[in-house]
Amino acid sequence: AALTVRFLTRRFIGEYGDMEFIYSHNLTVDGREILFHIWDVPSSQQAEDGSSEEKRIQWADSFVLVYSICDRASFNILPLKIQFIKAAKEGQSQEKVPIVIVGNKRDLHHQRVVSSEEGRLLALSLDCGFYEVSAAE
Repeated sequence: AALTVRFLTRRFIGEYGDMEFIYSHNLTVDGREILFHIWDVPSSQQAEDGSSEEKRIQWADSFVLVYSICDRASFNILPLKIQFIKAAKEGQSQEKVPIVIVGNKRDLHHQRVVSSEEGRLLALSLDCGFYEVSAAE
């Protein structure tokens, strides 16, 4: 949620509840107006039944999966999530589904338990984009 709000408002808010939100946002990219719809799902709600997750996957055109560099468990679930997304989306068509892995909390390097190299290697092995960021900064 912090990363989504930072993208939409350029402000950082450190504490969020466990709420699921859909945001809409207009942005000009290369002179073209783009309308984003962002379905922000907290990690606590991602463990629901498969039909809810399947619904979200079918709704989306691309995916940004965020983990905390300070939380190994949030990183370790990514391969399974990405396989699930690819099976659901790419099974229907021959097009590659755009997926980006984002390591958040780069500012908390003293609490890091997942290295940048691990993130890069995971993204490379799963044919995804990769970034490491700090929503706070």
